[in-house]
Amino acid sequence: MARKPRIHLPGGLYHVILRGNGGQPIFLQNDDRYRFYLLLQEGTNRFGYRAHAFCLMTNHVHLAVQVGDIPLSRGMQNLAFRFTRWINRREKRSGHLFQGRYKAVLVDGDSYLLELVRYIHLNPVRAGMVGDPKEYPWSGHNCYLGNESLPWLTTDWMLRQFGKTSAAARAGYLTFVLDGLGVGLSHEFHRGEDDPRILGDDGFAEKCLSGSEARRPIRVTVEEIVNKVCHAYNIEESTLKSKSQQRVASEARAVAGWLARELGCVSFSDVARHVARDIGSISSAVRRLSDRIKDKPELAELVYSLKRGFY
Repeated sequence: MARKPRIHLPGGLYHVILRGNGGQPIFLQNDDRYRFYLLLQEGTNRFGYRAHAFCLMTNHVHLAVQVGDIPLSRGMQNLAFRFTRWINRREKRSGHLFQGRYKAVLVDGDSYLLELVRYIHLNPVRAGMVGDPKEYPWSGHNCYLGNESLPWLTTDWMLRQFGKTSAAARAGYLTFVLDGLGVGLSHEFHRGEDDPRILGDDGFAEKCLSGSEARRPIRVTVEEIVNKVCHAYNIEESTLKSKSQQRVASEARAVAGWLARELGCVSFSDVARHVARDIGSISSAVRRLSDRIKDKPELAELVYSLKRGFY
């Protein structure tokens, strides 16, 4: 069966995995890793992509890459070709370094960027190489903490989700990442459920496959979103902020986060602060809600009618 073509979505976020041929090491010494850094920096300039996270393991690489107008394939093929040439010349050999073509899953960044960055930066911990992600020198984790600086790594978008000051953002990010240590290994970042090229809900998949990238600009505050949700669920705003775990309040908080994501004008961090929850719980609640919408028509009608009410 022929492989499906790559999906190019301008502005799209991809989880890229490059594996060593036959499980063999990609990096033979530290100079190889520094060369890979240089090629990534050149790629961001030449092909216009952004790297939001990375982790260079011994025999594979994880990247969270956001493309511009130039398709991901051009940048990744150039990276793999030039790095392979670097290794082969030094080792005086020929042949493939990487196992087939790179793997790439187009990810709904609004829903999954936080979890994807955490997943990537925790790889060395899950592999038993270190006990703390900051102990691993070949990932973007220490850059997010302000301990390193790589000009080609984009950290500002992610950090803005956790706070308005650098100190607050880094502290929030660190808490979020370390909270992931108790979460089991997820395979969803390796492939989508219905289409192995896509990870996102039906609306995101339709947008990707249709090539539509238009989103109507709109200005809405977190207060307006919360007020509309409270009215729909017939509850007081204080109920959302309370420690109550009752189903109605939990679902309403998830809907507020879902609306913030869909409308594209309010961050999860804004919603979390407004309802006195942490950003990780809001992000997870939105993902669970997105799954429930697929199987519950009444819930789907409610959230989509709320969304239409803002236009």
